[in-house]
Parts: sequence; C-alpha cells; structure tokens
Amino acid sequence: MSDHLQKQLLPRHVQMMALGGAIGAGIFQGSAETISAAGPGVIFSYALAGILLYIVMSAMAEMALGFAGTDLRGLVHKAFGTRVSFILGWLYFIQWVLVMAVEIVTAGTFLQYWFSVPVWLLSLIVTLVIIAINLFSVRLFGEIEYWLTSVKIVTLIVFVILGALLLFGIIPSAQAPGLTNYRVHGGFFPLGWQGVLSSLLIVIFSYGGTEMIGLTITEMKDAKKTLPRVIKGVILRICLFYVLPLLIITGLIPWDQVKSSGSPFVEVLSAVGLKGVANIMNFILLTAVISAANSGMYATTRMLYSLAGEKEAPAFFTRLGKRGVPIYALAASSVCLFLGSLVAFIAPESVFQYLMGIPGYTVILTWILICLSHLKLRGKYERTPDFRLSFFPFTTGITLIVLAAIMIFVLLSPKNLINTIVYLAIILVLTIASQWLKPNQRILTE
Repeated sequence: MSDHLQKQLLPRHVQMMALGGAIGAGIFQGSAETISAAGPGVIFSYALAGILLYIVMSAMAEMALGFAGTDLRGLVHKAFGTRVSFILGWLYFIQWVLVMAVEIVTAGTFLQYWFSVPVWLLSLIVTLVIIAINLFSVRLFGEIEYWLTSVKIVTLIVFVILGALLLFGIIPSAQAPGLTNYRVHGGFFPLGWQGVLSSLLIVIFSYGGTEMIGLTITEMKDAKKTLPRVIKGVILRICLFYVLPLLIITGLIPWDQVKSSGSPFVEVLSAVGLKGVANIMNFILLTAVISAANSGMYATTRMLYSLAGEKEAPAFFTRLGKRGVPIYALAASSVCLFLGSLVAFIAPESVFQYLMGIPGYTVILTWILICLSHLKLRGKYERTPDFRLSFFPFTTGITLIVLAAIMIFVLLSPKNLINTIVYLAIILVLTIASQWLKPNQRILTE
C-alpha cells in the first residue's frame, strides 16, 4: 500500500485535464443555447467570462504556490475553516456525481447508435471502463485524458479552418455568406448588451471544470513551475476554442436559425463533402462525454480524499492502493455514480433537471470562494510564490463583485425557483451536518 499520492501528472496532462473539463459536449451540442441568447455578440460573453476565469485561476495558482501541496478545498479550509470547506467539498462531490451520471447515460445513447443493445447496459460498460482507468496509476489516467481531450481540440481546429474556408467561398458551396450574417438579422448585437450579459450565466457554467486544476496540485510534478504555465496557456486556449467556433457558426448560419438547423458542426462537415458525418460526430460526442465522466471520477475521488484528510469525511477515504490511488474514495465514488446513473435513467426528465441546477450554482460558488480566500490569505503565505496576480486587490475584488451579482441574479430568477430551493436545501443539510464537526485547524487570523 502507498502512503501518499503519486506526483505523476505532467504539465501536458494537467493542461489537457483543464481544457477537457471546460470543452465538453456542450460546445458541440449546446452552442445553440448561448447563440439564441445573444446572437453573434455571444463571443463577448465568452471573452468576458474568460477574463473572470483567468483571474480566478491565477488567484488559485498563487495561493497554491504560497501554501505548497495544498489543494483547492485545502485553500478554502485555511481561509475559512472546517465548516465552509466541508460544505464546499461535499457540494463539489455532489456536482460531479450528477455530471458524471448524465454523461454516462448520454454515452450509452451515443453507443446505441452503433449497437442494438439497451442503453443501461452500454452505460454500465462505460462506467466500468472509467472505474478501471481511475483504478490504475494517475499517470495512466492523465495520459488517457490527454488523448481524449486531444480529439475534441483537433475537431475544433478542423471545424474553424473548414468553416472559415466555407465562409469566404474558398471551398465552393451553395452559398458563401462572407460577413453578411454579422450585419443582417439584427446585426452583431441583435438583443443588445442585455443579451450578452444574460448569456454570461450559461457561459460561466460551460467554463466550469477548469477549477479542477486545484485538485491536481498534490499529484502534479514540479507544481512551482508547472502551475503558472498551465494557467496562462489554458485560459487562452479555452477562449479560442469557444470564441472562434462560435464566430464561424454565426457567420455561416443566421443566428436566429441555428437552433432549427441541427448541429452546426454537422452542417459544416456535410458542406465539405465528408462522408459518414453522423458517424464522425457521434464518435466525437462520445469522446467528449467519456472525457467529462473520466474527469468527474478523478474529481470526486480526490475530493473525498481531501475531505478525509481534514476529518471532514470518514478517515478510511485516505487509504491508498499500491498504485497511489485513493482506493476507498474511488469505490465510494463508483457506488454514487451507479446510483446517480440509475436515477438519471429512470427518473422523469423534469426531476433530474432540477438536480442539474446544482453543478451550475456550485461552479459560481466555487469561484466566489476562491476570490474570497485570495483576499484573505494574501500576505499570509508560508512561502513567497513566484507567481502573483497583478493589480491586487482590485482584480480579485472586481471579479468577486461580478460573480456575486451573477449568483444573486441566478438565485432570484423566477425560472430558477425550484433549482434554487433544491440547492439551498442541500446547503442547509450540509450546514447542519457541519455543526457536528470538530474544527481541527484554526482559521488564519489577521
């Protein structure tokens, strides 16, 4: 049995894990939702959210270097103590269990396109594969995640190149719209800046998963050099892999027709004469959901391990297998995934939709707590970090205000009433449960 996590994640592994967490099936299937909310101007929503993301991730990287070997939940623990980190940790665990459950069932439906086998059986097979991947060394997990994410990134690059060639008529097609669709149908901002701001809520949810870098710190090789480089590279790539494809989509197809025209990715691949477009997209989407579920299993396992390390979860979750994997935490995450997948499969769609509000809320809450922790911990580091966020405290403070405003807007929105009630009820239960904890570390004082 190993007695500590293995530092086997290379910079390229961590970088792809962060990209994979944020570039999921949503960009291939759900891009219509953000476009319908803002039109072509949605690219400004992704750019603004990218700036917020950069500040949040930079603050987290700075703190992680100031407190070497401390993961995301541990940083919140240092800033606000046991009860807050307990609530965040378990919310984050629940978030990823729900996301994994949806991705697993979705993977089953994609596989059913090729195989005449019940969805539940295909989903079960995918679940067992993901558990097996996470059962071996973290190096193998990182390597597999690297290649799964590479498929998505190559797809986006090819899409942007082909789309641009179609847009300007370099590749002959029925119509080469050029810049026409950016000017007609209400122009670049058909719904005004209000549309851009309203789509910002969805965009931040879609960027969720990038903060998982904060859970890789304890298994990252040479975090002092790796972390700042990964943060800077990932943010730029995430913005490019969202902004450019959406710019191409809204140029090729009028924004108000995107939702009715099917997948814009399928349209572009069809227009250049690629055969078997449906099979290609089915494979890409399958890769995307398996990558997301694989990342989710890593996140839930490491979060349980982290919680147990601070006595905020049963101590046996810290037990490691011979390959340095938290074996009991993986087992618990696997059981929760089985149960979550069962609920996702048999529950009415409306019921599970209410539960899926939890991940969206938790992303914003996590970002808010990172900003608050940064404001509290700056100047109290155990060692001077080589990487620091510029223009502190203004950058962190302004980001915190924007995120808090978005969170309030989401919570008070009438259309989110049931989601909000469910989420607040879970927080209440976790708050009550936290009262039985015995704080084992003092909060840092002024």
